[in-house]
Amino acid sequence: MKVIISKIALSALISKIQGVVPTKPSLPVLGNVLIEASADQLLISGTDLTVSMRAYAEAKVLEEGAITLPARRFFQLIRELTAPQMEIHCSTPEVAHINAGSSHFKIQGMHKSEFPQLPDLSEGITTTIPPALLKEMLTRSSFAAARDDERQVLNGIFLETRNHQVMFLATDGKRLAKLWTPVDLPSDYSSSFIIPLKAVEEMIKILDEKEPLARLVFMKDKISLEVGSITLISKLLSGQYPDVSRVIPEKSKEPITLHREELTSLLRQVSLFTTEDSASVRFSFVPGELHLSAMSGEIGEGKVSMPVNYGGSKLEIAFKPHYFIDVLRHSKDETIEFDITDPYNPALITDSSSALFVIMPMRLET
Repeated sequence: MKVIISKIALSALISKIQGVVPTKPSLPVLGNVLIEASADQLLISGTDLTVSMRAYAEAKVLEEGAITLPARRFFQLIRELTAPQMEIHCSTPEVAHINAGSSHFKIQGMHKSEFPQLPDLSEGITTTIPPALLKEMLTRSSFAAARDDERQVLNGIFLETRNHQVMFLATDGKRLAKLWTPVDLPSDYSSSFIIPLKAVEEMIKILDEKEPLARLVFMKDKISLEVGSITLISKLLSGQYPDVSRVIPEKSKEPITLHREELTSLLRQVSLFTTEDSASVRFSFVPGELHLSAMSGEIGEGKVSMPVNYGGSKLEIAFKPHYFIDVLRHSKDETIEFDITDPYNPALITDSSSALFVIMPMRLET
Protein backbone atom coordinates (compact mmCIF):
# COMPACT_ATOMS: atom_id res chain seq x y z
CA MET A 1 0.00 0.00 0.00
CA LYS A 2 1.18 3.50 -0.82
CA VAL A 3 -1.05 6.57 -0.55
CA ILE A 4 -0.73 10.35 -0.29
CA ILE A 5 -3.46 12.25 1.57
CA SER A 6 -3.89 15.73 3.01
CA LYS A 7 -3.61 16.24 6.76
CA ILE A 8 -7.06 17.89 6.81
CA ALA A 9 -8.76 14.96 5.07
CA LEU A 10 -7.05 12.36 7.25
CA SER A 11 -7.81 14.27 10.45
CA ALA A 12 -11.47 14.48 9.41
CA LEU A 13 -11.59 10.71 8.92
CA ILE A 14 -10.03 10.14 12.33
CA SER A 15 -12.50 12.43 14.08
CA LYS A 16 -15.38 10.41 12.63
CA ILE A 17 -14.02 6.96 13.49
CA GLN A 18 -12.44 7.48 16.89
CA GLY A 19 -15.66 7.23 18.94
CA VAL A 20 -16.26 3.65 17.76
CA VAL A 21 -12.83 2.27 18.73
CA PRO A 22 -13.05 0.74 22.25
CA THR A 23 -10.72 2.10 24.94
CA LYS A 24 -10.44 -1.37 26.50
CA PRO A 25 -10.77 -3.78 23.56
CA SER A 26 -11.81 -7.37 24.26
CA LEU A 27 -9.48 -8.45 21.42
CA PRO A 28 -6.15 -6.73 20.57
CA VAL A 29 -7.17 -6.11 16.95
CA LEU A 30 -10.24 -4.12 18.07
CA GLY A 31 -7.85 -1.45 19.33
CA ASN A 32 -6.75 -1.03 15.71
CA VAL A 33 -8.34 0.61 12.70
CA LEU A 34 -8.35 -0.94 9.25
CA ILE A 35 -6.77 1.36 6.65
CA GLU A 36 -7.44 0.51 3.00
CA ALA A 37 -6.25 2.30 -0.13
CA SER A 38 -8.02 1.70 -3.43
CA ALA A 39 -9.64 3.54 -6.34
CA ASP A 40 -8.35 7.00 -5.36
CA GLN A 41 -9.78 6.66 -1.85
CA LEU A 42 -8.45 6.04 1.63
CA LEU A 43 -10.96 4.08 3.72
CA ILE A 44 -10.71 3.77 7.52
CA SER A 45 -12.84 1.29 9.51
CA GLY A 46 -13.25 0.73 13.24
CA THR A 47 -15.39 -1.63 15.33
CA ASP A 48 -16.06 -2.88 18.85
CA LEU A 49 -18.01 -5.86 17.40
CA THR A 50 -21.34 -4.14 18.27
CA VAL A 51 -20.93 -0.80 16.50
CA SER A 52 -18.84 -0.55 13.32
CA MET A 53 -18.04 2.48 11.19
CA ARG A 54 -16.21 3.13 7.97
CA ALA A 55 -15.44 6.45 6.31
CA TYR A 56 -13.50 7.43 3.21
CA ALA A 57 -11.77 10.45 1.73
CA GLU A 58 -10.18 11.22 -1.61
CA ALA A 59 -6.48 10.39 -1.79
CA LYS A 60 -3.74 9.75 -4.33
CA VAL A 61 -3.34 5.97 -4.34
CA LEU A 62 0.02 4.92 -5.76
CA GLU A 63 -0.30 1.31 -4.66
CA GLU A 64 -3.43 -0.41 -3.38
CA GLY A 65 -3.36 -2.37 -0.13
CA ALA A 66 -4.47 -2.49 3.49
CA ILE A 67 -3.16 -2.72 7.05
CA THR A 68 -4.49 -2.34 10.58
CA LEU A 69 -2.78 0.16 12.89
CA PRO A 70 -3.18 0.92 16.63
CA ALA A 71 -5.92 3.51 16.62
CA ARG A 72 -5.01 5.75 19.57
CA ARG A 73 -1.32 6.00 18.75
CA PHE A 74 -1.97 6.54 15.04
CA PHE A 75 -4.63 9.18 15.74
CA GLN A 76 -2.40 11.03 18.22
CA LEU A 77 0.49 11.05 15.77
CA ILE A 78 -1.59 12.46 12.90
CA ARG A 79 -2.92 15.23 15.15
CA GLU A 80 0.61 16.29 16.10
CA LEU A 81 1.93 16.45 12.53
CA THR A 82 2.11 19.89 10.93
CA ALA A 83 2.87 19.01 7.29
CA PRO A 84 -0.06 19.68 4.90
CA GLN A 85 0.32 16.27 3.23
CA MET A 86 1.51 12.86 4.35
CA GLU A 87 2.45 9.60 2.71
CA ILE A 88 1.52 6.23 4.17
CA HIS A 89 3.13 3.10 2.76
CA CYS A 90 3.63 -0.46 3.97
CA SER A 91 7.00 -2.25 3.86
CA THR A 92 5.34 -5.48 5.02
CA PRO A 93 1.67 -6.43 5.65
CA GLU A 94 2.22 -5.56 9.35
CA VAL A 95 4.44 -2.46 9.19
CA ALA A 96 3.45 1.03 8.01
CA HIS A 97 5.69 4.02 7.35
CA ILE A 98 4.37 7.57 7.64
CA ASN A 99 6.28 10.41 6.01
CA ALA A 100 5.25 14.02 6.64
CA GLY A 101 7.70 16.68 5.46
CA SER A 102 11.01 15.96 7.18
CA SER A 103 9.37 13.64 9.75
CA HIS A 104 9.46 9.85 9.29
CA PHE A 105 7.76 7.21 11.43
CA LYS A 106 7.40 3.43 11.42
CA ILE A 107 4.36 1.88 13.14
CA GLN A 108 3.90 -1.80 13.92
CA GLY A 109 0.41 -2.93 12.96
CA MET A 110 -1.41 -6.18 12.27
CA HIS A 111 -2.32 -8.01 9.07
CA LYS A 112 -5.62 -6.90 7.51
CA SER A 113 -6.96 -10.48 7.76
CA GLU A 114 -7.01 -10.13 11.55
CA PHE A 115 -9.63 -7.38 11.38
CA PRO A 116 -13.30 -8.46 11.68
CA GLN A 117 -15.20 -8.37 8.40
CA LEU A 118 -17.93 -5.75 8.35
CA PRO A 119 -21.48 -7.07 7.80
CA ASP A 120 -23.14 -7.42 4.40
CA LEU A 121 -26.04 -4.98 4.01
CA SER A 122 -27.44 -6.21 0.70
CA GLU A 123 -30.41 -8.08 2.22
CA GLY A 124 -31.79 -5.17 4.23
CA ILE A 125 -34.87 -2.98 3.79
CA THR A 126 -33.78 0.53 2.79
CA THR A 127 -35.32 3.95 3.29
CA THR A 128 -34.07 7.54 3.14
CA ILE A 129 -34.71 10.39 5.56
CA PRO A 130 -33.43 13.98 5.82
CA PRO A 131 -30.41 13.98 8.18
CA ALA A 132 -31.72 16.95 10.19
CA LEU A 133 -35.02 15.14 10.84
CA LEU A 134 -33.34 11.88 11.89
CA LYS A 135 -30.92 13.78 14.14
CA GLU A 136 -33.87 15.52 15.79
CA MET A 137 -35.72 12.25 16.38
CA LEU A 138 -32.67 10.57 17.90
CA THR A 139 -31.62 13.56 20.02
CA ARG A 140 -35.08 14.23 21.42
CA SER A 141 -35.58 10.58 22.43
CA SER A 142 -32.13 9.30 23.46
CA PHE A 143 -31.80 11.59 26.49
CA ALA A 144 -34.50 9.53 28.23
CA ALA A 145 -32.76 6.17 27.70
CA ALA A 146 -31.05 4.36 30.56
CA ARG A 147 -27.26 4.31 30.70
CA ASP A 148 -26.32 1.29 32.81
CA ASP A 149 -29.58 -0.47 33.55
CA GLU A 150 -29.49 -4.22 34.27
CA ARG A 151 -32.36 -4.48 31.78
CA GLN A 152 -30.21 -4.17 28.66
CA VAL A 153 -33.14 -3.25 26.41
CA LEU A 154 -33.52 0.06 28.26
CA ASN A 155 -29.94 1.03 27.35
CA GLY A 156 -31.05 1.90 23.85
CA ILE A 157 -33.78 3.41 21.67
CA PHE A 158 -36.76 1.36 20.59
CA LEU A 159 -37.75 1.86 16.93
CA GLU A 160 -40.96 0.54 15.47
CA THR A 161 -41.86 0.83 11.79
CA ARG A 162 -45.49 0.50 10.79
CA ASN A 163 -47.91 2.09 8.31
CA HIS A 164 -45.22 4.24 6.66
CA GLN A 165 -44.14 5.63 10.02
CA VAL A 166 -41.26 5.06 12.38
CA MET A 167 -41.64 5.56 16.12
CA PHE A 168 -38.71 6.46 18.41
CA LEU A 169 -39.13 5.54 22.08
CA ALA A 170 -36.76 5.66 25.06
CA THR A 171 -37.21 5.35 28.81
CA ASP A 172 -35.13 4.74 31.92
CA GLY A 173 -38.19 3.99 34.06
CA LYS A 174 -38.30 7.52 35.49
CA ARG A 175 -38.91 9.50 32.29
CA LEU A 176 -40.00 8.64 28.77
CA ALA A 177 -39.74 10.21 25.32
CA LYS A 178 -41.80 9.15 22.32
CA LEU A 179 -41.72 10.63 18.81
CA TRP A 180 -42.71 9.51 15.33
CA THR A 181 -42.27 10.61 11.74
CA PRO A 182 -43.41 9.46 8.28
CA VAL A 183 -40.92 7.37 6.26
CA ASP A 184 -40.90 5.86 2.79
CA LEU A 185 -41.11 2.11 3.42
CA PRO A 186 -43.07 -0.72 1.74
CA SER A 187 -46.71 -0.63 2.87
CA ASP A 188 -46.58 -4.22 4.15
CA TYR A 189 -43.33 -3.74 6.10
CA SER A 190 -43.47 -3.55 9.88
CA SER A 191 -40.76 -4.39 12.37
CA SER A 192 -39.13 -3.26 15.61
CA PHE A 193 -35.54 -2.68 16.69
CA ILE A 194 -33.61 -1.70 19.82
CA ILE A 195 -30.52 0.35 18.90
CA PRO A 196 -27.74 0.48 21.53
CA LEU A 197 -27.20 3.94 22.99
CA LYS A 198 -23.55 4.04 21.84
CA ALA A 199 -24.69 3.55 18.23
CA VAL A 200 -27.35 6.26 18.64
CA GLU A 201 -24.79 8.73 19.99
CA GLU A 202 -22.45 8.02 17.06
CA MET A 203 -25.34 8.41 14.62
CA ILE A 204 -26.12 11.85 16.05
CA LYS A 205 -22.46 12.86 15.58
CA ILE A 206 -22.27 11.85 11.91
CA LEU A 207 -25.66 13.17 10.79
CA ASP A 208 -24.46 16.08 8.69
CA GLU A 209 -27.35 18.41 7.95
CA LYS A 210 -25.56 19.60 4.79
CA GLU A 211 -26.17 16.19 3.20
CA PRO A 212 -29.49 15.95 1.29
CA LEU A 213 -30.46 12.50 2.57
CA ALA A 214 -29.42 9.82 5.05
CA ARG A 215 -29.88 6.17 4.12
CA LEU A 216 -31.16 3.70 6.69
CA VAL A 217 -30.96 -0.06 6.19
CA PHE A 218 -33.04 -2.31 8.46
CA MET A 219 -32.03 -5.95 8.94
CA LYS A 220 -33.17 -8.66 11.33
CA ASP A 221 -30.31 -8.19 13.80
CA LYS A 222 -28.59 -5.00 12.54
CA ILE A 223 -29.25 -1.44 11.45
CA SER A 224 -27.10 0.70 9.17
CA LEU A 225 -26.90 4.44 8.61
CA GLU A 226 -25.13 5.95 5.60
CA VAL A 227 -24.49 9.69 5.46
CA GLY A 228 -22.20 11.05 2.76
CA SER A 229 -18.87 9.22 3.01
CA ILE A 230 -19.66 7.53 6.36
CA THR A 231 -21.40 4.23 7.04
CA LEU A 232 -22.31 3.10 10.55
CA ILE A 233 -23.50 -0.43 11.25
CA SER A 234 -24.80 -1.54 14.62
CA LYS A 235 -26.00 -4.82 16.05
CA LEU A 236 -29.37 -4.57 17.76
CA LEU A 237 -30.07 -5.27 21.42
CA SER A 238 -31.96 -8.52 21.90
CA GLY A 239 -34.95 -8.84 24.20
CA GLN A 240 -38.50 -7.61 24.60
CA TYR A 241 -38.93 -3.87 25.08
CA PRO A 242 -41.46 -3.20 27.85
CA ASP A 243 -45.00 -2.15 26.96
CA VAL A 244 -45.05 1.45 28.15
CA SER A 245 -48.48 2.35 26.79
CA ARG A 246 -50.05 1.94 30.26
CA VAL A 247 -47.83 4.60 31.84
CA ILE A 248 -48.51 7.27 29.19
CA PRO A 249 -51.33 9.46 30.49
CA GLU A 250 -54.21 10.58 28.32
CA LYS A 251 -54.05 14.17 27.14
CA SER A 252 -56.71 16.29 28.83
CA LYS A 253 -58.92 18.90 27.20
CA GLU A 254 -57.58 21.66 29.45
CA PRO A 255 -53.86 21.14 30.04
CA ILE A 256 -51.78 23.59 32.07
CA THR A 257 -49.75 25.89 29.79
CA LEU A 258 -46.19 26.57 31.00
CA HIS A 259 -43.66 29.04 29.59
CA ARG A 260 -40.74 26.77 28.77
CA GLU A 261 -37.77 29.13 29.23
CA GLU A 262 -39.17 30.74 32.38
CA LEU A 263 -39.83 27.36 33.99
CA THR A 264 -36.36 26.12 33.00
CA SER A 265 -34.74 29.16 34.60
CA LEU A 266 -36.76 28.84 37.82
CA LEU A 267 -36.05 25.11 38.09
CA ARG A 268 -32.32 25.76 37.72
CA GLN A 269 -32.50 28.33 40.50
CA VAL A 270 -34.44 26.20 42.97
CA SER A 271 -32.49 23.01 42.12
CA LEU A 272 -29.46 24.63 43.79
CA PHE A 273 -31.23 23.88 47.08
CA THR A 274 -31.49 20.12 46.45
CA THR A 275 -29.08 17.38 47.53
CA GLU A 276 -28.75 13.67 46.79
CA ASP A 277 -30.81 12.91 49.90
CA SER A 278 -33.36 15.61 49.10
CA ALA A 279 -33.40 15.69 45.31
CA SER A 280 -36.93 16.80 44.55
CA VAL A 281 -38.62 20.11 43.81
CA ARG A 282 -42.17 20.60 45.02
CA PHE A 283 -44.63 21.94 42.40
CA SER A 284 -47.59 23.65 44.10
CA PHE A 285 -50.41 24.65 41.75
CA VAL A 286 -52.91 27.21 43.04
CA PRO A 287 -55.33 29.29 40.95
CA GLY A 288 -53.27 31.42 38.57
CA GLU A 289 -49.85 30.44 39.97
CA LEU A 290 -47.21 27.73 40.19
CA HIS A 291 -44.94 27.77 43.24
CA LEU A 292 -41.66 25.82 43.13
CA SER A 293 -39.78 25.06 46.32
CA ALA A 294 -36.86 22.98 47.57
CA MET A 295 -35.39 22.70 51.03
CA SER A 296 -32.27 21.15 52.50
CA GLY A 297 -31.09 21.32 56.10
CA GLU A 298 -27.51 21.52 54.82
CA ILE A 299 -28.05 24.27 52.24
CA GLY A 300 -31.20 26.22 52.98
CA GLU A 301 -34.44 26.85 51.14
CA GLY A 302 -35.44 28.17 47.71
CA LYS A 303 -38.88 29.39 46.66
CA VAL A 304 -39.91 30.81 43.27
CA SER A 305 -43.19 31.27 41.43
CA MET A 306 -44.65 31.98 38.00
CA PRO A 307 -48.10 32.71 36.57
CA VAL A 308 -49.99 29.79 34.99
CA ASN A 309 -53.48 29.15 33.63
CA TYR A 310 -54.42 26.78 36.46
CA GLY A 311 -57.88 27.21 37.96
CA GLY A 312 -58.47 24.13 40.10
CA SER A 313 -57.98 23.42 43.78
CA LYS A 314 -54.48 23.32 45.26
CA LEU A 315 -52.43 20.48 43.81
CA GLU A 316 -48.93 19.50 44.90
CA ILE A 317 -46.54 17.13 43.18
CA ALA A 318 -42.74 16.64 43.27
CA PHE A 319 -40.23 15.98 40.49
CA LYS A 320 -36.52 15.52 40.17
CA PRO A 321 -35.55 18.94 38.73
CA HIS A 322 -32.84 17.77 36.34
CA TYR A 323 -35.19 15.24 34.76
CA PHE A 324 -37.78 17.95 34.24
CA ILE A 325 -35.16 20.35 32.81
CA ASP A 326 -34.04 17.64 30.37
CA VAL A 327 -37.60 17.29 29.10
CA LEU A 328 -37.98 21.06 28.72
CA ARG A 329 -34.64 21.26 26.89
CA HIS A 330 -35.83 18.72 24.33
CA SER A 331 -39.27 20.29 23.92
CA LYS A 332 -40.06 22.88 21.28
CA ASP A 333 -42.14 26.05 21.25
CA GLU A 334 -42.33 28.98 23.63
CA THR A 335 -44.88 27.16 25.77
CA ILE A 336 -45.51 23.50 26.56
CA GLU A 337 -48.67 21.73 27.73
CA PHE A 338 -48.56 19.92 31.08
CA ASP A 339 -51.08 17.28 32.23
CA ILE A 340 -51.29 15.89 35.76
CA THR A 341 -54.09 14.14 37.64
CA ASP A 342 -52.64 13.65 41.14
CA PRO A 343 -49.29 13.56 43.02
CA TYR A 344 -48.78 9.83 42.42
CA ASN A 345 -49.25 9.26 38.69
CA PRO A 346 -46.99 10.21 35.74
CA ALA A 347 -47.20 13.67 34.20
CA LEU A 348 -47.47 14.29 30.45
CA ILE A 349 -45.62 17.07 28.62
CA THR A 350 -46.34 17.89 24.98
CA ASP A 351 -45.63 20.60 22.42
CA SER A 352 -46.78 21.28 18.86
CA SER A 353 -44.57 18.52 17.41
CA SER A 354 -45.24 14.78 17.40
CA ALA A 355 -43.25 14.37 20.62
CA LEU A 356 -44.64 13.45 24.00
CA PHE A 357 -42.70 13.20 27.23
CA VAL A 358 -43.65 11.45 30.45
CA ILE A 359 -42.01 12.07 33.82
CA MET A 360 -42.60 10.10 37.01
CA PRO A 361 -43.25 12.06 40.21
CA MET A 362 -41.22 11.65 43.38
CA ARG A 363 -42.52 11.12 46.89
CA LEU A 364 -43.70 14.35 48.44
CA GLU A 365 -41.61 15.22 51.48
CA THR A 366 -43.59 16.56 54.38
